[in-house]
Amino acid sequence: MMLNKAFSSICLGLGLASTAFSFSVAPSRIAMTPSSRFMTARFSAVVDDVSTESKSDKMTTLTVDGQPTAWECDEEAECVEVPACDEQDCRTSLDVRLHGQWYDLSGWRKAHPAGAHWIDWYDGRDATDVMDAFHSNKARNMYQRLPKSKPETAAVLDATVAPYSQTEINFRKLRDQLEADGWWERDFVHEAKLLAIWTSLVVGAGLTAQSAPPLSTLLLGLAMTNAGWLGHDYIHGVDKFSNFMRPFAAVAAGLGPTWWSDKHNKHHALTNEMGVDEDIATDPFLYPWAPDPKYDSPLRKIQHLIFYIPFSFLFALWRVDTLQVAVDSVETKRPDAKNELWFLLAHYFALLTFFPLQVWVPAVFLSGLMSAIIVTPTHQSEEYFEEYQSDWVTAQFRSTRNAVMTNPFSEWLWGGMQYQLEHHLFPSMPRSKYPQLKPILQKFAEENEVPGGYRESGEFEILYMNWDLYRRVAESEPVPGAPYSRGHGQLGAINLGFSPGAGGVGLGKLL
Repeated sequence: MMLNKAFSSICLGLGLASTAFSFSVAPSRIAMTPSSRFMTARFSAVVDDVSTESKSDKMTTLTVDGQPTAWECDEEAECVEVPACDEQDCRTSLDVRLHGQWYDLSGWRKAHPAGAHWIDWYDGRDATDVMDAFHSNKARNMYQRLPKSKPETAAVLDATVAPYSQTEINFRKLRDQLEADGWWERDFVHEAKLLAIWTSLVVGAGLTAQSAPPLSTLLLGLAMTNAGWLGHDYIHGVDKFSNFMRPFAAVAAGLGPTWWSDKHNKHHALTNEMGVDEDIATDPFLYPWAPDPKYDSPLRKIQHLIFYIPFSFLFALWRVDTLQVAVDSVETKRPDAKNELWFLLAHYFALLTFFPLQVWVPAVFLSGLMSAIIVTPTHQSEEYFEEYQSDWVTAQFRSTRNAVMTNPFSEWLWGGMQYQLEHHLFPSMPRSKYPQLKPILQKFAEENEVPGGYRESGEFEILYMNWDLYRRVAESEPVPGAPYSRGHGQLGAINLGFSPGAGGVGLGKLL
């Protein structure tokens, strides 16, 4: 309670509402795919055939005493059988496919360091490429210790889940080759240069805070934006240096790694999936598509004229979200939550000590404007999806467009986000590798005949495309039955069930 009161004071000092949403723009085309048994298992005729079998027979094992049991796992993926609990209190049915093998993760979900919601989302689905993208080698080897699904369960699920595409198979070969060639090794000279630039901006902002407040605001805004990109790289990273630098975003930018992982990784895993990806759920301030009349707002008609106002609130809202998640993480005892809270307190102590209000508050909004202009356009012009996309690799190509920079300052300011496709396919790879990775992915897209190929536009062209999307949506009439586009916080879209596959589509729901 005291933590909540303390952070409420900080939020009020920013003059912000605590509504949690982020500003990224959805694409202008909806990918309509035919319904099939491979899209969502709940509609599978195969599953209907086995629905007469008892749930306990399919989802639990039996002890010698004839009592049902379930799995319970620790953070090292060591699992033991325990008496089965009620389905209302814990999951007794949760099967996920990894590299062609189905695993029973009902006991692992609560031990998963990033939260149970990730495991729940992939119930009855394949999570191979997402798991590979986000995890270290240690974590990627741990899953093999987990209990395998029953053969009869695996057979049913295999009949309802799409087989691996050739693109997915070839992508995994490419990833293995890149790992063998050392693409995840950091260039520490490059890291030192980036940190030196950030340090220079902070020092410059501090030295001019009293004598030249406008200049100090500009320098501090640039430092905050730069700190966000650096922290973004370190939070995604899986190497030892990244683990050491993980608190950097909290100390330098006031952005918590736990909040960032919850929100941002969901965007990575489910890019442009309507009702799931919170980065495209921005109404009633910005509408990425014409809404249902009951969710419409007068602001939509002028959104292309006032977009810079909600853009400016991006960084401030991220900070509020961070504080809310940090307090909740301490109260729910998430890993390393208390240390993260101390890092955030250190950030605000430094901010309030060395910078006057008239400098750091405008800097927060300036940084928000710069950050939003950078993060919004790289997905907005591409497809977005009303159904779950089983081929994660192809979906990343279809939903992402790179920006080609025209000068060294833009190359630095965009912080690696100009290589958005490289980042989405290999989020844990150091961003310094992305320019060299670009021709490899261009060749991969051509050889695998990826729909739309490798997509890129000039930095000013892609910014215009972003603005033009807002203009076209502003001039459109509302569409009855249009997909829902309002954000509801970190897990709201999943919990509210606006996606056809919300919460997974495994046998637990089917039976």
